[in-house]
Amino acid sequence: MPDAQIHETNAPKSHKILGALNELPVFYRVLLANSAIIFVGATGGTWLATRLNTFSYVPLIIFVAVGWLVSIALNFVLLQFAFRPLLDLGKVMNRVQAGERTLRAPLTGTDPQADQLARTFNMMLEAIGEANRLRAAQIINAQEEERKRVARELHDETSQVLTSLLISLAVLEESITSPEARERIAETRQLAHQTLRAIRSLSIDLRPSALDDLGLMPALRWYIKEYQQKTDIDVDFQTTGMKDRLTSETETVLYRIVQEALTNVARHAHAQKVSVILREKDNAIDVTIADNGEGFDVEKLKRKPAIGQERGWGLVGMFERAQLLDGSLDINSHLGQGTIIRAHIPIQLAPSDVAVTT
Repeated sequence: MPDAQIHETNAPKSHKILGALNELPVFYRVLLANSAIIFVGATGGTWLATRLNTFSYVPLIIFVAVGWLVSIALNFVLLQFAFRPLLDLGKVMNRVQAGERTLRAPLTGTDPQADQLARTFNMMLEAIGEANRLRAAQIINAQEEERKRVARELHDETSQVLTSLLISLAVLEESITSPEARERIAETRQLAHQTLRAIRSLSIDLRPSALDDLGLMPALRWYIKEYQQKTDIDVDFQTTGMKDRLTSETETVLYRIVQEALTNVARHAHAQKVSVILREKDNAIDVTIADNGEGFDVEKLKRKPAIGQERGWGLVGMFERAQLLDGSLDINSHLGQGTIIRAHIPIQLAPSDVAVTT
């Protein structure tokens, strides 16, 4: 048989042997390699020992030293190769612990036990992610339900009491002839009117009914219209690709981020113009709020505690709401150059908008 044919015949066998060795667990691969090293060392040492009568001790000492060094080097290389999947898995775990929650451990195919650990780790991360998403929905729902309850009580109870007070003051004013008393009653009525408007505005800010009934876009348009009337700040509102209704949690998070950003602009930025852009792309919604105000030092504000700082609390709330839905929020601001807020929220369609295939 020609040499080429012999080589082709032996090649598949060597590949099968290497494949079988790769399928062995790390423990048995290290055991086999060390057994081979011990066998070679013991055989060579025994052979030299039987010839000590004819050879000096120097070759034996050299053999032992060289064998020891070779054994260390081979074990180092072997352990580096054998434990590489575990080392890579450890690096992934450290990065996940540092905050890269979307990272997953790779499956190398060279070590069954390491791949099993990676699969288990990935399953654990998926379970944690699902639990976090469920917790986010529960937290957001609890917050919004409480807001809705307070808004309803303000609208149904406090507003009705103030309305009754206004009617009583009007009747009282008609029954009094003293100009001074009528003037004071008119001032009281005006104060009650202002209080009633403030309570109604607070009720709407807590939870606008349009957000539940009509969705995110109508609610934002209504809010921005009211915002411009109250603050005299020009708001340019643009949307791109926004089509379907989203889940209540997603719409609430987006609404609150825009609301909090515009509130900070009105209170702190001293801006004249604000741009609000919502863009749906790649199964996510990107929100950009940019103003031409005074700006601020973001890092300095992060280093200070948020207690007693309205803007600090607002930024913390925006970050938390974005992260609860596996999103992100970035703030870019410099003194005298305005502020740009960018939020990235993964899309979650409302159940009625999810296509059902059979």
